[in-house]
Amino acid sequence: MNIRTINELTDIAGKYILLRDDFNVQIVDGKIMDTFRIEQSLPTIRRLQEMGARIAIVSHLGRPDGAPDSKFSLAPVAFALSELLGEPVPLISDCIGESVADARRNMENGDVVLLENVRFHGGEESNDSEFAAALAHGFNIYINDAFAVSHRAHASTVGVTKFLPAYAGELLASEIAELSHVMNNPTRPLMAIVSGAKLNTKIDVLESMVTKCDTVAVCGGIGTTFAIASGKYNFTDMLYKPEYKEIVLRIMAAAEKHGCKILLPIDKGVGPEWAASAPRTDKTLSNVLGSDVIMDEGPESIAQITNAIDESKTIIWNGTVGMAEWPPVWSAGTFAIAKHIASRTRAGKLESIIGGGDTVAALEATDTMNDITYVSTGGGAFLEFIEGRALPGIVALEN
Repeated sequence: MNIRTINELTDIAGKYILLRDDFNVQIVDGKIMDTFRIEQSLPTIRRLQEMGARIAIVSHLGRPDGAPDSKFSLAPVAFALSELLGEPVPLISDCIGESVADARRNMENGDVVLLENVRFHGGEESNDSEFAAALAHGFNIYINDAFAVSHRAHASTVGVTKFLPAYAGELLASEIAELSHVMNNPTRPLMAIVSGAKLNTKIDVLESMVTKCDTVAVCGGIGTTFAIASGKYNFTDMLYKPEYKEIVLRIMAAAEKHGCKILLPIDKGVGPEWAASAPRTDKTLSNVLGSDVIMDEGPESIAQITNAIDESKTIIWNGTVGMAEWPPVWSAGTFAIAKHIASRTRAGKLESIIGGGDTVAALEATDTMNDITYVSTGGGAFLEFIEGRALPGIVALEN
């Protein structure tokens, strides 16, 4: 991709930078649960500070439906960013208008401010040209460092590029480089682990992966759907829909055509009810009943996956294989995979690329984050990029 990066920026001391970051983090009772995305933004911010730029960060949080809503305020993010940077980062009361103009007038070289939630304006998600112009007003340069939202054609990712010279930040540039490498020139055998609850959220990525990978492990609710659609089992599942059968058979036929081996679940961890406290029983799929609630992969399924990992040189993983947020009983499968990938990567036997919020949270929970080759900040953007789609926020940066 022929995009400009901040490596091309010179003489920006005193210039006003509009920096798009992704600070869409989980906040519970006013506390940020995971600062991973904020931490990943720091190299670009610090580099711009060192160059003497005056930086206003724009981000969204949640879905406030185009109107101010205090529960979606970026105030907790401003506090966390201040702690991580080691200096105050004021939260400006809006992302456009006089409050932003006043903030610029009071800034000195190297200062950083955080603009209030850009989704408090309906023009953000509709990519309204007038709103994009208002965002850009008073700034000299736009930098996109928010890979995780670059699959959205919004005012703060696409619209502003029509009014300001636009560049990719360090994080966005590294995401593009790392993911392009693994998709265009992977060390083989290449394996993908694709999981999730509903098949319709992963159809495109599965159709892409079976044409590019040597092995694809289909797990979680999607794996159950594949197993039922194969016709080998008689139980039903709340996530299964009859119309999925044609899709599953099409994907499996494509895998066979391209020489890709698909791994389906062998057993599942089930309980009598949908609850973290439910007692666990591991059952082979042939013994699963319609009354069983499936909440994790079983030990035989995990052994099948870890054996395949041992035979692979590169792995792409998106999606926890069970209720990883319910440890220790229902996180067993996901945590076992995370630890095994980390161990193989640490030993220099595997290149590992992992993306998706829940999957990254599993790495945090198992203390394996630093053992992975590359951890992407993207969820939907990660999936669309590895599918081979053009992401609007990246296309907008092309010369």
